[in-house]
Amino acid sequence: MADELRLALAFGLALGTALWATPLAIRLAYGTSFLDRPVGYKAHAGPTPYLGGLALMVGFLLPAITLGGGASDFLVIALGAVGLSAVGTVDDRVGVGPLLRVVAELAAAVALWNADLGWSVFHSAAANLVLTLLWVVGLVNAFNLMDNIDGATGIMGMVCAGGGAGVALLDHNVLLAAFALALSGACAGFLPYNLSGPSRVFLGDGGSMPIGFVAAAAIMAAPAHVGISATAVLVAAPLVGLPILDTTLVTVSRLRRGVPVMTGGRDHITHRLLRSLGSARTTALVLGLAQAVLCGLGLVLFGATHTTIMLAAMVYVSVGAAVILALDLPYIREAVRVVDGVAASTRPAPAQQETSP
Repeated sequence: MADELRLALAFGLALGTALWATPLAIRLAYGTSFLDRPVGYKAHAGPTPYLGGLALMVGFLLPAITLGGGASDFLVIALGAVGLSAVGTVDDRVGVGPLLRVVAELAAAVALWNADLGWSVFHSAAANLVLTLLWVVGLVNAFNLMDNIDGATGIMGMVCAGGGAGVALLDHNVLLAAFALALSGACAGFLPYNLSGPSRVFLGDGGSMPIGFVAAAAIMAAPAHVGISATAVLVAAPLVGLPILDTTLVTVSRLRRGVPVMTGGRDHITHRLLRSLGSARTTALVLGLAQAVLCGLGLVLFGATHTTIMLAAMVYVSVGAAVILALDLPYIREAVRVVDGVAASTRPAPAQQETSP
């Protein structure tokens, strides 16, 4: 099969299958009362079906296995995605707690390492293993945390997987590119139902966790073949730049405000942009465009010299820090106002001078 046809079929078949499977998943969710009800910090209008992740996995697996070498070269990625989707779906239904989720993510990362699909950029095997674990667990949770407004994680998965496919093609790995495009196409097929107003279905953890895992694995696999060079990580980072930025923003902001990092809240980059843009759909599209630019940067850096990569990394880290400061500035100002208000309320009133009769 011609390479161009393989790639087009991988994306198109995944898109079409997800478009077909998502309405079935919606009906199944309603039939089993598998719904996300708006409680706590959740702000959607009414109970919304989960199981979008199930439809996405159906759309992804068929082309990934038949066209992307999923039954041979990348079977461990497909199996890891299925396992994390199962854990995430159970978590959506009954809750499994963060410990079991992290254990499952670590197990999937170790499986990648054993299959020689982890990072291999250091001379130390232990260092490469640790980097692989941090990369996989960090990105699975980063994509999961971005699943807080309609379309955010779906569009991130579509764009980041497309970036991973681009890097794979630069490395002349057509099977890996087709595998990544299968995820990109499945996300594209899911998005029309998730971006409708109001959303007809949610990904849930059963969708966001495997998206993060497959994106992490696909992006990690191609740069790992460049050679023994830690700069490969700096090339790969922009390909998942916004999920990394969002997790960093929330962590820094909550630590500064004394808020527990592992709690839910409406302080993600999505929520902050939503206040300015006013529409979840517009916010998701803006984030997708920004991530596409970052993916372009990663593709440009793929063939650059180590010096160029280091200089570019210094620039994008500095820009990221400036973005975090700008986005968190309203929270800083609010904290200052609260402190000033408390200080004013606790300050003793000035004593009145006595006057002579």
